[in-house]
Amino acid sequence: MQIMDFLSKKAIITDIKATKKEDVVRELVDALVESGEIEKRYRNKLIDALMSREMLGSTAIGQGIAIPHAKSECVDKLIAAFGLSKKGVDFDSLDGEPAYIFFLLIAPQDSAGPHLKALARISRLLKDKYFRDTLRNCTDEKSILKIIAQEDEKKP
Repeated sequence: MQIMDFLSKKAIITDIKATKKEDVVRELVDALVESGEIEKRYRNKLIDALMSREMLGSTAIGQGIAIPHAKSECVDKLIAAFGLSKKGVDFDSLDGEPAYIFFLLIAPQDSAGPHLKALARISRLLKDKYFRDTLRNCTDEKSILKIIAQEDEKKP
């Protein structure tokens, strides 16, 4: 599974304005709504699902990365949005550091396999410090997509 298989190319935010966890989630869900990947009527339901998942434990995995995710009957396929925060956001990370790189994942209710594979794939690629640093230095959607696609190719 490649990240480019489920990442919405129209739901990329290069400079997240939010400074709080829930606002980051809102901004990324809004990007998916604006991209046409998610119907607007599901917006609040998805935000609630994602925040409920955060209550179980933060999805910030350290090293400046957060992967907010949830399952919902509002989608029929795995979909992701990507965001970068220049200032960093306190996301209750395991290492206490702010998060700068965000992958927001929403999976269909009954799709444990693809959901877990996507989480594992993102985590594995982001273990690479060079990849993280390169992503953080991107200033436009095109370069973000190019870097993710290149990394996907390098590490099948």
